[in-house]
Amino acid sequence: MGNRLLAALPASDLDLLRPELEMVALDQDAVISRAGDAIEYVFFPHSGAISLMIDMADGHTVAIAAVGREGAVGILSVLGPSSADNTAVVRAAGTAARIPASRFHTAFTRSPAIRHAVQIHVKAMLKQLQLGSACNALHPVEARMARWLLQLRDRVDHDVLPLTQQALSQILGVRRTTVTLLMRKLRAGGAIRSDRRGLIEIDPARLAAAACECHNVMHLEVEEMFATKSARSRAAAPPEDRRIPGIKSGGAM
Repeated sequence: MGNRLLAALPASDLDLLRPELEMVALDQDAVISRAGDAIEYVFFPHSGAISLMIDMADGHTVAIAAVGREGAVGILSVLGPSSADNTAVVRAAGTAARIPASRFHTAFTRSPAIRHAVQIHVKAMLKQLQLGSACNALHPVEARMARWLLQLRDRVDHDVLPLTQQALSQILGVRRTTVTLLMRKLRAGGAIRSDRRGLIEIDPARLAAAACECHNVMHLEVEEMFATKSARSRAAAPPEDRRIPGIKSGGAM
């Protein structure tokens, strides 16, 4: 699997990034950027799942968005040197191509295609943030947990999610005891087939029935954006190989 934003770029525009891209491991539970720290790299996940977290002054946390191979982390550094507004935590291990933020900014200023890719990402993130805010205010926590499990499942493309109840507590901004009760209820309804230590096996169809409509809306919005981008690319240029050869290999995070 490759990152969809990078794969959508014409070869000539990707060439602006390729010399500086390096593949790195995204280790489970790793923090790849922390709120308040300077943004040093832009990460383009090829696999795995990342949650963007808001840290409250009282120690509570809550997830505001999920990022996988459809997006990037740190991409708003194109606006200039800045610090991260949230903390990015790896929820499912994978790999990513990363590039120094300064190098990405240089390519961004030279390439309309890269600027359009950033626009696609920003639109998708804004939709997540808008729907997520409404969902947190209007929908019960059980439906929100089902939505989050489905969002992460979309990105790992597997029905076994490497999540602890503590991680879900952090994502949802609720107590661990609340997560335990919700898991028990979802298991009774067949939406979760098993809950082994650190692993949650889900039934996607039954979990979708327990989730609010926000998951489907978010998913369809992202797919529609990429469909529009693909149609424009096909109209503008002949078919070409969208693989990304020549990316340097980096170390683990």
